[in-house]
Amino acid sequence: MHQLPIFLNLSGRTAVLVGEGEAADAKARLIERAGGRIVRAWEPGATIAFVALADEDAARAAAEALRAKGLLVNVVDRPALCDFTTPAIVDRAPVTIAIGTGGASAGLAKAVRQRVEALLPARLGDLAAALFKARDAMKARWPDPASRRRAIDAALAPGAPLDPLAPDAAGQVEDWLAASETAARPARLETIRLTSADPDDLTLRAARLLGQADHIFHAPGVPPAILARARADAVRHPADAPPPAPPPGLVLWVTL
Repeated sequence: MHQLPIFLNLSGRTAVLVGEGEAADAKARLIERAGGRIVRAWEPGATIAFVALADEDAARAAAEALRAKGLLVNVVDRPALCDFTTPAIVDRAPVTIAIGTGGASAGLAKAVRQRVEALLPARLGDLAAALFKARDAMKARWPDPASRRRAIDAALAPGAPLDPLAPDAAGQVEDWLAASETAARPARLETIRLTSADPDDLTLRAARLLGQADHIFHAPGVPPAILARARADAVRHPADAPPPAPPPGLVLWVTL
């Protein structure tokens, strides 16, 4: 990654906005949508800063002055002067999808956003809210975090009861909980044999398994780029062979 993607809680916080015109107005709308308070010059307690000035020397000077106050600064249309960039946003609150190009092309980010917008149902945020409301019930049904995650992953899979792309998924959470099995899933060992070091050459099945696995046993030489496609919290095990006694959950053996 060229940048660390994060979501900043700006509600009730102060953001400095330097500049006037359409670009500054666009940043102001973004700050206000996130619940931030806008000031036009630095003041104690400010969190981040945006600079929207047409003159590059003036923009650079403003950015340096704000950075000297300890702020992270975004300079509109000048990625080389930015500490962070603002992404194209798909808003299905509380679900937010941010699409960034590291400042390389705002037009490309916008085009990708428009494609994603067309895919996602309007009620996707309602599904997130329903799952949040059901957290205590899910913890009671699956006290073990790994079992709970596997149950949720299965429910959110394509064609499953809570498929995020289904328009009525938000209304299915209670029925899914009522119908869910309480038994823990046994260990399941799957093998991925790579044909290429390029993660873009992964089959759909391999990519799906990497995204779902609890444990990943991988042979020497498996590229880090492949392992990066797995869940961040999946346990990695360098190994010369698949485990003879796999741990509970979905276990992958990845080999060349």
